[in-house]
Amino acid sequence: MSEVATVVRRLPLVALVGRPNVGKSTLFNRIVGSRRAVVEDQAGTTRDRLIAEAEWSGERFRIVDTGGVQPASGDVIDIAVQDQARIAVASADLIILVVDAASGPNPADAEVAQLIRRSGKPIIVAANKADTLARERGSYEFAQLGFEEILPVSAQHGIGSGELLDAILARLHELPPLDEIAPPSDEVTVAIVGRPNVGKSSLLNQLVGEERTVVSDVPGTTRDAIDEELDHAGRRIVLVDTAGIRRRGKVAAGPAAEKWATVRSAQALERADVALLLIDATTGIQAQDLHIAGAVIEEGKGLVLVLNKWDLVEKDGHTFPEYEARIRRHAPFLNFAPLVSISATTGLRAKKVLDAAVAAADARRLRIPTGALNRLIAEAVARQEPSHSGSKRPKILYATQGATPPPTIVLFARNAEQVHFTWQRFLENQLRERYPLEGTPIRVVVRERSAEEGRERGRAGERRR
Repeated sequence: MSEVATVVRRLPLVALVGRPNVGKSTLFNRIVGSRRAVVEDQAGTTRDRLIAEAEWSGERFRIVDTGGVQPASGDVIDIAVQDQARIAVASADLIILVVDAASGPNPADAEVAQLIRRSGKPIIVAANKADTLARERGSYEFAQLGFEEILPVSAQHGIGSGELLDAILARLHELPPLDEIAPPSDEVTVAIVGRPNVGKSSLLNQLVGEERTVVSDVPGTTRDAIDEELDHAGRRIVLVDTAGIRRRGKVAAGPAAEKWATVRSAQALERADVALLLIDATTGIQAQDLHIAGAVIEEGKGLVLVLNKWDLVEKDGHTFPEYEARIRRHAPFLNFAPLVSISATTGLRAKKVLDAAVAAADARRLRIPTGALNRLIAEAVARQEPSHSGSKRPKILYATQGATPPPTIVLFARNAEQVHFTWQRFLENQLRERYPLEGTPIRVVVRERSAEEGRERGRAGERRR
């Protein structure tokens, strides 16, 4: 029977735009209710569009923070930031023009106003930093920009934020219904992780089909974790691009923006189902790649190894097998993770990573029936009894699978502490031979259980049968 697609209400999108350093990110954080955007006094800290969901008076909408709009300086990143802001304006249902009430009207404000007026979208002016009576009164000087609705606010202190949110909802209520078709498929959240400058943003742009994030050769260009949704082979994919993960010591010594970026990268990994770990094929796998892979496994996420910049590698018919053998030999703990070679800039096999990610997500959610699991355990014990580290011989009584992913096998045994980790690894290999578990870590937990408890459980199972 075919599934019927459901019509759902799309959440409206509100864009915060303005010249640099007027407090857009602080206002974004105030509206969202958490410190999602990087906030610093340094102009240009926000580079990519950062999207989050906000709620006010029981109603939800999405809000996007953008890099400051300003005349391009000729710097490649500045030019790309302007493009990102223009994309946000084109995608938005409502635009909030953020200006600085402390400094008053600025010629750059008029340039931004001219840009957004051409969009034809409804516009509200938020005069930020109006934390004194004089600044509140002075905020109405921005009427010269030609917009009727001007609201004085102080994002830092929360002054006027409620009135701004009321105005946002009022304007959104004037919009026509924003209906769309929701695909009848399971959602997979995929985090794109890796060292700085290995091509994470280029891959996201290639997969989405637009310049969703700022891309340049300057390491550390991406600072915020951002989301993008797409459909792939009937599945809804949520892609999360993250700031490059640096070694802990380097982060501690770096600027505040890099510290926050690393925190957000970890948060993005926490809510993902699968991580695409990008490895620079021109340099090979590095110690930091292994550190990131370890973090993915520790979080219990699916993992796909992605060899990027494959177009820059001189190769013959044996090159990829040699690369794979080198990685498997260097990092045997990653043998469960599939390896895909791509070029994010040319698009070579880029879509293949989504196939691998979906397969890894399905493997991570795989449920093994308890009866089949215990038969496999019995066969494994018959083939190779648990090795042990002490004088007492362990005995496996029964097993069950934990409720949450990744696949977690709980073994109940006598003398559980004597079950050696090498036998647990042997059991993991038996599971992988029997079931489609490529791309997901497996956890094996051994718990102590008395012989009488094991016999009683066995008798209960017989009665149920």
